[in-house]
Amino acid sequence: MKIWKSLFVNKMKEYLYIIISFLFLLSCGKKEKEVPQESTTSSFSFTSNKELGKEKLSDYNFFKRQLADLAPNENVHPYNLNSALFSDYAHKARFVQLPEGKSADYHSTEVMEFPVGSILIKNFYYPNDFSEPNGARRILETRLLIHEEEGWKALPYVWNDEQTEAFLEIAGATKSVSWRDKEGKKQKINYSIPNMNQCRSCHLKENKIMPIGPSARQLNGTYNYAENSEENQLQYWEEHGLLLNLPEGKLPKIVNYENENAPLADRARAYLEINCGHCHRPEGPAKNSALHLMASVDKTAAWGIGKTPIAAGKGSGGLKYDIVKGNADQSILVYRMESTDPGIMMPELGRKMVHKEGLALVKQWINEMD
Repeated sequence: MKIWKSLFVNKMKEYLYIIISFLFLLSCGKKEKEVPQESTTSSFSFTSNKELGKEKLSDYNFFKRQLADLAPNENVHPYNLNSALFSDYAHKARFVQLPEGKSADYHSTEVMEFPVGSILIKNFYYPNDFSEPNGARRILETRLLIHEEEGWKALPYVWNDEQTEAFLEIAGATKSVSWRDKEGKKQKINYSIPNMNQCRSCHLKENKIMPIGPSARQLNGTYNYAENSEENQLQYWEEHGLLLNLPEGKLPKIVNYENENAPLADRARAYLEINCGHCHRPEGPAKNSALHLMASVDKTAAWGIGKTPIAAGKGSGGLKYDIVKGNADQSILVYRMESTDPGIMMPELGRKMVHKEGLALVKQWINEMD
C-alpha cells in the first residue's frame, strides 16, 4: 500500500511539474510579444488597452487629407520651440488642440497651464535628405500628451512603413531609419520609440506627468502659418483664443541654441534647459543630483560649476567636478554628454547618437569660462 501511495505521489508531482512548465513557457511567450521589435506592416503587435487611448492616430481626426501630410484641421494649431530637444537628429512637427471655448493660461517661466481636454501632438520624422528638409520624409512616431481630469497622459503611436497610419503601442518599438545629412553623408540608426513608462519618466514633475516644451519663453518666436506670412506665436495664440493673460510689453524669451549670433552662454544654457533641465531641477526626477539646469537659474553652483557629484557612479568617469571652469575635458557633464554607454550617457533616454553640435557648444561655453 505504501509503495502504491508513493508511486501515486510521484506521478502527481510529474504532472504538476508538466503543468507548471507549460504555464511558464506560455507566460514567457507573452512577454516576448511585449519586447519592442523593429516595426513593419506585418509585425505590429498591438498591445494597447482601449481605455488608454484610441487605437489609431487617425481616430482623433487631427489631420485632413492624407494622414502623412500632417495638414491640421481648423481646431489643431502648429507651433515650434525656440530651442528643441535633441532626439537623434529627428525633426519634429508639433501641434496643439484645445477644447472649444477653452484657453491656456500664461506663465512667465514655466510651461503654460493648459485646460483639461488639451492635447499636445508631436510627430518625429526624418527627411530623406537633410539638405532638403521640406522634401520627402519618413514619419516614425507621434507622441500625444492628453490632459484628463486626473492629469496628463502620455501615449506613443508608431507609424507603419506605408506611412498611412500610426498605431498605439504602449510597449514602444524600434525602427531602422537612414538619411543623408547636410554634408551628404549617409547616416543610419535603429531609432527607439519609447514605451509608455519611458514617456512618463521624462515628463515627471513633482511625481506628475507634465508637458516640457510649450512655455512662453519657448513660444516667443515666429512661425510661418501661411506662405510668406510669419507671425509671433504668442500673439497668434492670443488672437485665436488659445492663450489668456498675455502681458503687454517685452516678453521673456529663450534663445535658439543653434543661432550663432546669440551670446554663447545664453545658447549653452538654453541647450541644457531643454535637454536636461526637465529632470535636473528641484521638482524633477533627477533632483538628487542637486543640479538645476533651467536657464532662469543664476547660481553657478546649481549649474555644476566646481560641484562634486552626489551619486554619479561610473557616470563620473573618475572626474571630480560636474563642470570645471576652462576645462571641458575634465567636466563630468561633458563626459556624460559625449558617451553612448547606457550606464553613463546623459540624457539617459531619447538618444543613441552623440549630438555633435550640442556637445561642441557646451564644450566651448565651459572652455571659455573665466
